[in-house]
Amino acid sequence: MTITREPETFIVRASDAEIDDLRARVRAWRAPAPLAGDDWGTGVPLSVLASMAQTWAEEFDWRAIEERLRGIPQFLVEIDGQPIHYAHVRSSQADAVPLLLCHGWPGSYLEFLDIVPLLTDPGSGPAFHVVIPSVPGFAFSTPLRDGDWTTDRVAGAFAELMAHLGYDRYVVQGGDYGAGVAPAMGRLDPDHCAAIHVNGSIGAPMGEPDDEEKNRSSGVELDRYRRVAEFMQSEFGYIAIQSTRPQLIGVAMTDSPMGQLAWMLDKFRAWTFPFDAEPDGRLGRDRILAHVTLYWLTRSAGSAAYTVYAAESGDWGSQPEKPWQPVGAIMFAHDIGIRRLAERDVDIVRWTEVTDHGGHFAAMEEPAELAADLRALVNQVW
Repeated sequence: MTITREPETFIVRASDAEIDDLRARVRAWRAPAPLAGDDWGTGVPLSVLASMAQTWAEEFDWRAIEERLRGIPQFLVEIDGQPIHYAHVRSSQADAVPLLLCHGWPGSYLEFLDIVPLLTDPGSGPAFHVVIPSVPGFAFSTPLRDGDWTTDRVAGAFAELMAHLGYDRYVVQGGDYGAGVAPAMGRLDPDHCAAIHVNGSIGAPMGEPDDEEKNRSSGVELDRYRRVAEFMQSEFGYIAIQSTRPQLIGVAMTDSPMGQLAWMLDKFRAWTFPFDAEPDGRLGRDRILAHVTLYWLTRSAGSAAYTVYAAESGDWGSQPEKPWQPVGAIMFAHDIGIRRLAERDVDIVRWTEVTDHGGHFAAMEEPAELAADLRALVNQVW
């Protein structure tokens, strides 16, 4: 892949007109009549949405988010004609380990705001130079210039970015979609990617376990089989839609901030720990609304769905080549990975089980623990 436009400094700044328009649309929300029960079983309860809408229109301060983001160096580069936005925070320790962090859906590069200072701190050893790209189709890595942004192509672009930044040897970490990009970077850039760390999504069990598998599974592993089966039965609908009709999502969400909020809030609630807790309890309303606002301002609902689900849907279930790099993984309480299943695809050298806390959005929910586990892997293999 090639750099088709050199990096330029990027500053996040929405216009006053955009912010005023968003607030006006939220205040003018056209609520439907509630369905029977009006609970999480059919979507986000209208009472929750109404409360979130009031916070969004009257209290949430996007300018405060922008002010925080101005403290993080950000850039816009073009790779193979595609705009790629990234944050690049260097540690004060000159020989810090280069690290790329990759987000997933419905997240964004905002997931990593709390973990960056933990990683760049030279007093924690080892320290990291942190690179956080926005996946093509997300946030400011928009618009999509073409439709061929598979996981491998995204990984190739990120490897090219690390080379362009002068990092000859680096580590990559990812969760959700990023847990697929990270091993792909290892396969595609074997001479420079030195280690891989993932959280949550690797080694997920699929289908009903047979008797042999049941006998060798622990109680935690059997519970993960159960939760995956329940997910496929009651939650898979969003994948079916985003992988086949991402443009429908794009049209609906780009014209309706409350639709964007409901679509994302459903997953922020479903995938955080403790199970079935209200979403703003652990993540906080400002953090949730920051993500939703970022999607809204960048009109990226459809393109994000396209990259993560539609562009890759034809390759689901395929068996890629196993990367050579050592892999570390941490599974928090909400996660679903099983080590022996993950070892079919990667070489696990460190596997951490956390069964009593933590959810899918590890960098936001448990940043200190995620940073510590990543450091432990690097200490082991770097």
